[in-house]
Amino acid sequence: MTTIDNDPLTHAGARPKPSPWTSSSRFAALGAFLRAGAVFILLAALVVSFTIAEPAFINVANLMSILQAVSVVAILGAGVTVTLAVGGFDLSIGAVAASSVMAASYAMIVWGLDAYGTVPLVLAFGALVGVVNAFLIVRLKVPDLLATLAMMFLLSGMQLIPTAGRSISAGLTLPDGSKANGTYDPAFLLIGRYSILGTLPVSVVLMAAVAVLLFILTERTRIGRLLFATGGNEVATRLAGASTVKLKTLAYVLSGTLASLGGIVIAARVGRGDVSSGGSLLMDSVAAALIGFAVLNLRRPNVLGTVAGAVFVGVLLNGLTMLNAPYYTQDFVKGAVLVGALALTYGLGRSNP
Repeated sequence: MTTIDNDPLTHAGARPKPSPWTSSSRFAALGAFLRAGAVFILLAALVVSFTIAEPAFINVANLMSILQAVSVVAILGAGVTVTLAVGGFDLSIGAVAASSVMAASYAMIVWGLDAYGTVPLVLAFGALVGVVNAFLIVRLKVPDLLATLAMMFLLSGMQLIPTAGRSISAGLTLPDGSKANGTYDPAFLLIGRYSILGTLPVSVVLMAAVAVLLFILTERTRIGRLLFATGGNEVATRLAGASTVKLKTLAYVLSGTLASLGGIVIAARVGRGDVSSGGSLLMDSVAAALIGFAVLNLRRPNVLGTVAGAVFVGVLLNGLTMLNAPYYTQDFVKGAVLVGALALTYGLGRSNP
């Protein structure tokens, strides 16, 4: 009588069925988790390390100071993120912010406007710059880098003309020899200096509001999906019935308006129109937006990733400052962080797409 052996190992060439949770799959899952949460893991490690080295780092006042310091960069970075979503790039964002500082100061010191007249005026100025950028890019077909670069130079020079290159403060001597008698509106200064309940700065609230609103717009609405579709394949988006002209215009108007909002925060914080106020804003905001690509391993522009990138750099620089690291190492540190984030996103991530 013939019997059948149920043991698969007795059959020639038979192999055991592979486990669905092998060591290689575990390593792959671990790698995916590390790539997705790398920025947050490193951020937590930085906070712990700096707290051990300097216990004052973890104080609420210091943490709020970090968020206040990065709020402008995060707001500007959110504008850069929107233009990246449509496949563009706004190089004028730092110049718009600096010009907005000068415009807000000029409106109050020279024209005598209050906060309720100055803020809408400056925001409208940023939106107008966005419209001009969009016109150059969408209608005249100027490459986005060239159009926004030209706008950057234009604004950098234009902001110096009304005051003959001088910073704006109370008692400013105008080019015609007259004196400006206006002052900063105390209500305007609250935007950059007031803290809710003595703890939460208004600028941090503005940063959070911008992040949440833009997250909803870009990630939870049809307009947001169309913005990313435009950046992915503009022709296909147009053939699908969407107006890529309007979408790109919206992106650059948002970028210009957010840059002006950042300029308003700076002006309210320093209380004067400093001609050098926007020196590093462009590079810092672009760095935050690009670091955001590595957040959750999305490999695309995303607003929450941009804010996380800005906070990450802010924590790093604040901790190094508290440890008395030389100031001239800051740019090197920011560059190293950006290189690491991009290598993690585009290099290591290729092995497990």
